[in-house]
Amino acid sequence: MTPLRQRMLEDLCRYNYAPRTRQTYVAQIAKLAKHFGVSPDQLTREQVQEYQDLLASQGVSWLPQAVAAMQFLYNKTLQRDWTITHSPRRKAKRLPVVLTPEEVSRLLSAVEPLKVRVLLTTMYGCGLRISDAIGLQIRDIDSQRMVIHIRQSKGRKDRYVPLGAALLDQLRSYWRAERPSIFMFPGSQADKPVNIATVRQEFRLARRIAGIEKPCTTHVLRHSYATHCLQAGMDVGVIQQILGHATVETTATYTHVTADTTGAAGVFPDLLDEDL
Repeated sequence: MTPLRQRMLEDLCRYNYAPRTRQTYVAQIAKLAKHFGVSPDQLTREQVQEYQDLLASQGVSWLPQAVAAMQFLYNKTLQRDWTITHSPRRKAKRLPVVLTPEEVSRLLSAVEPLKVRVLLTTMYGCGLRISDAIGLQIRDIDSQRMVIHIRQSKGRKDRYVPLGAALLDQLRSYWRAERPSIFMFPGSQADKPVNIATVRQEFRLARRIAGIEKPCTTHVLRHSYATHCLQAGMDVGVIQQILGHATVETTATYTHVTADTTGAAGVFPDLLDEDL
């Protein structure tokens, strides 16, 4: 590693960037140096812009990471008053794919391994990302307060999400059957969570068995949760807090998916309650 990149790495540590982010930023600066064949501290602002334009014309998916890495290098490490921004081409907005409650029920019923079925059910019942669900530990299930503690989710934030009685019953039955000790959904070793690829593979299989033709991944359960909560009358601001969205605008996307709402209440609907 060059001295400049070592300095940048130390600065990233000092500003408390996550290990994966530090690795990504340093790798992006290495690409920049390789492109011009010189140390990045020898480049002009025009050359940096030229590199940005090249990446944009190539349509690389990692352009935002490259721009963020260059922002940090030139603004923080090299202390240059350069404006480096990412102005992506405006993309056509697509509404999220959402399953009906009947489709969700059919899909979950088609999942064969009990552990994966309850994990996916928890994703739907609480609106979780797959990473949130996989990382759940026994201690995170608070049956007294009827909440689940989500630790270090996207953006490295903790939050609590409501736990419905129907889901709690399923979690208890699953625990009695499987007896997990640390992670709620462990892998082959008790101290490690189930592999994310395994969950996705079982989801795809269940989707085929259930005859779900909509193009979707495990994230459709989170989309469906938000939409069904809106349909049940929950306020969009409450849903924002549950999902952990930084802005209500992100959550408001789901208001375009459904026009069928029953009010604007803050009461949590137990989506897994068969009596609803």
